[in-house]
Amino acid sequence: MLKEQVEEVLDKLRPNLQAHGGDVELVEVSDEGVVSVRLQGACQGCPMAQQTLKMGIEAILKEELPEVQAVEAVA
Repeated sequence: MLKEQVEEVLDKLRPNLQAHGGDVELVEVSDEGVVSVRLQGACQGCPMAQQTLKMGIEAILKEELPEVQAVEAVA
């Protein structure tokens, strides 16, 4: 299932985020392939959070899982 695959990829990314005092929580994966995540810790409110989300998390998820269409942050 796509949600489990997304979680596996996020698990690979977590050490990098945690090294900077942050983390990411998977909220949901829609049927359209939109992944909703919640940035945590130092990632919340960080000026680079949107760049981390799009150029980091989204890019890697799309590369490893072509079914992923987009990644968005939720509060």
